Amino acid sequence: MPCRYARRKLLPRECRYSAIEREALALVFAVTQFQRYLIFKHFVLQTDHKPLAYLRTGSPKNARLMRWALALQEFSFQVVHIPGSENLHADVLSRLC
Repeated sequence: MPCRYARRKLLPRECRYSAIEREALALVFAVTQFQRYLIFKHFVLQTDHKPLAYLRTGSPKNARLMRWALALQEFSFQVVHIPGSENLHADVLSRLC
């Protein structure tokens, strides 16, 4: 059950990012936004973007993704893929903008 939502607009240069970069940017934004609650706890990130599940296990060839993966190393979390049809909260919020 969600307890809080956070969002922000993409900068003009961020609009040109690839899909995985935009999804990873959202992940980094969310984790840093809620850092004080997450820093010493194990948590689960649920996403409808399946490639994000491999961000922690693989080594990205993209420098931006590599930097973000390194920034997220201090957190203990698991990325779980949930199909968009089952992830209704995120789907509704993404369509409000």
